[in-house]
Amino acid sequence: MRLLHTSDWHLGRSFHRENLLDAQAAFIDHLVETVRAERVDAVVVSGDLYDRALPPVDAVRLLDEALRRIRGTGARAVLISGNHDSMARLDYGSGLFDAAGVHLRSSLEGVGAPVVLDDDHGPVAFYGIPYLEPEIARRQWGLQGRGHPAVLGHAMGRVRADLAERPGDTRSVVLAHAFVTGGAPSDSERDISVGGAAHVPATLFDGPDYVALGHLHGRQRMSERVRYSGSPLAYSFSEEHHAKGSWLVEIDRHGAVRADFAEAPVPRPVARIAGRLDDLLTGAEWEAYTGHWLQVTLTDTVRPAFPMDRLRERFPHALNLEFAPEGAPERDDPAWARGLRDRPGPELVMDFVDWARGESACEEEQDLVRAAFEELREREASS
Repeated sequence: MRLLHTSDWHLGRSFHRENLLDAQAAFIDHLVETVRAERVDAVVVSGDLYDRALPPVDAVRLLDEALRRIRGTGARAVLISGNHDSMARLDYGSGLFDAAGVHLRSSLEGVGAPVVLDDDHGPVAFYGIPYLEPEIARRQWGLQGRGHPAVLGHAMGRVRADLAERPGDTRSVVLAHAFVTGGAPSDSERDISVGGAAHVPATLFDGPDYVALGHLHGRQRMSERVRYSGSPLAYSFSEEHHAKGSWLVEIDRHGAVRADFAEAPVPRPVARIAGRLDDLLTGAEWEAYTGHWLQVTLTDTVRPAFPMDRLRERFPHALNLEFAPEGAPERDDPAWARGLRDRPGPELVMDFVDWARGESACEEEQDLVRAAFEELREREASS
């Protein structure tokens, strides 16, 4: 059976206020062409179909078009919700969509109940594990353990129990939206650490023939059978060196896996450059970046006047401007600021309390802040 493993479409997302819908539509064109040319049997999309729980109308239309075109090739589609999606909204109508060959798995109740597709060598069971908000899943399943390892471990237990009841020649694929230990994140993934430990070991997914992961935006091979496809487009400047696309996976009659990467078109490359303003505007070495989406860091000791206006005369697609004056204290270093953005919300609140009153929050206050963040996340996940 031939699969195309993709994830993290984030339809409706913008890039520093640049509308990406046309670029996302171009990726869908590429995906459909690949499905047809490579005679793909099933397209698996491992979460974050949309960029937010309430996506814009144009993003909804693009997903509808994508699914219709995938089915038009004869391939089936198996999809799960990610941490950016609304589980309840994506689950709506899933029973009806099944009849059309579009299989949405976006509920706790459906974990462990596979979509079974057949090829010339027998059945392949596709198990969808949507992004699991730890506290919601823990309460519904009556688990004692907390965090992602506990709920994903329980989900995989359901998968293995179902698979054990099936004929011995049944091959299996798991779709999951999670942060596997050892994976390399980028700046564009939403933090999922609230609610307990965020990372899970790759060994948690032992058993299935192939595990199609979503959440991290760079393609990664955690093992021969456990992979991230990454996002189809760059959604942060930290992804400037990523190769974007999908894994083309072939599972033979014995469950052995072969995977090749199908690179997607790049609508406009992204890059980060740094230097003094006059050097950037006149240096020949910077000419290669005039067509890029750019993050520019100016190192002038004195902040120039109207820097973005002047930069855009040479670099019309400059999107983000930062200052790191030569010799400035470390606190003005953009890397330091990015480090703050990467930290979980509760930790930032604790730091503010420490700074504002000169002493750390007590244990009761820390518990209150964590509980507030968990409640916000649960409301968003169930909306």
